[in-house]
Amino acid sequence: MTDTGRGAVDGWRAPGTGRWADGAAGPDAVLLGFVRALRAAGVDASTERLYAFLRAVDVLRPGVRADVHAAGRATLCGGRDDLERYERVFAAYFGPAGPNAPAPARAAAPPRARLVVRDAPAGGRAPGEGEPPGPPVRALASSAEVLRHRDVAGLDAAERVQLNRLLAAFAPHGQTRLSARRRPARRGAVDPRRTVRELLRRGGEPALLRRHARVRRPRRVVLLVDVSGSMAPYADALLRFAHAAARGAPTEVFTVGTRLTRVTRELSHRDPDLAMAALAAAVPDWRGGTRLGDLLREFLNRWGQRGMARGAVVVLLSDGWERGDPAALGAEMRRLHALAHRVVWANPRKARPGYAPLAGGMAAALPSVDAFVEGHSLAALERLAAVVRGAAADPAGATGGSVAKTGRTGAGDESGRRGAGRA
Repeated sequence: MTDTGRGAVDGWRAPGTGRWADGAAGPDAVLLGFVRALRAAGVDASTERLYAFLRAVDVLRPGVRADVHAAGRATLCGGRDDLERYERVFAAYFGPAGPNAPAPARAAAPPRARLVVRDAPAGGRAPGEGEPPGPPVRALASSAEVLRHRDVAGLDAAERVQLNRLLAAFAPHGQTRLSARRRPARRGAVDPRRTVRELLRRGGEPALLRRHARVRRPRRVVLLVDVSGSMAPYADALLRFAHAAARGAPTEVFTVGTRLTRVTRELSHRDPDLAMAALAAAVPDWRGGTRLGDLLREFLNRWGQRGMARGAVVVLLSDGWERGDPAALGAEMRRLHALAHRVVWANPRKARPGYAPLAGGMAAALPSVDAFVEGHSLAALERLAAVVRGAAADPAGATGGSVAKTGRTGAGDESGRRGAGRA
């Protein structure tokens, strides 16, 4: 299923249940948001599975937690690997189950109608096997769907806790590439060595041709996360996104501010909170200034030119504020663009009304950027994960891509392809 097809389905709404009368998210929007979160976690929830899930929930009871859980588990999971991700996302999206599970608090807001996913009432259908009965869950999926589109900088403490649970369920996957290695396959080029060995084993009698094909390997992803003072409201969420990305593909993570710090080892902890604690102790320049040009030069000279950036997808998560010379940043971005397979820039400020990339650093870097996307919310980070995976940038956010393509020269294109071929 292509990402284009999925995007079209994401806008589908069940007849008559799109939204409640007061504008709150209706059942279909809540369930579609849950499927989007599953896709972000790496579950291959195709369009056919989505329709099967909606039909199953309609036959059962959309307001009962056990029914929604059973319907999704039966229709959206395609294998054992999906089951663990499904349970993790379901708990993060619908809240934990059980009598002693805390219900995530929300800031005081006017009451409104919304989908309540609760445990089965007494006398009704029994909950799913192994699921203990519990009180109704008050922080519900509709709040998680609203939270997906909220700016991270405007969240309160309780909403950040819920956001962290959803980010922990992330499992972004990078692109794949063809390696020089080959392995036996049913289709592909003829493998002369194996074919000759088979003929010799048979004493020269005719034998089937042995074939082999090139192996596909995950492409390296390099994340450069800005931790300067201007990025302070977004740094924690972006680093948790980096922690999730490190589980899905070969990933290197650096923080940039007044210093360049490699934090890949610190983010290797499976527990996100432990990883954040180790990272906080390792990074000395939190909430400082920004020296993007100098630090990008240091990265390229020390790691990138030697192979880390060669053929990789390099993602810069920054607002583009540059304390140094913007011309130096532009020159280093051109070096990076010649080495990397693709350069992506995620700017949380891009989502603000009337934003234009007029800051000196951002304007200098943009001609060397293949995709310029937002990074202010959970939904924006899901789109960023899709861009890293190889999907086209959102047309509304393709400013950087169009500028980059018009700003390239033929030599730049060729050097980028040579760099990708060496990886």
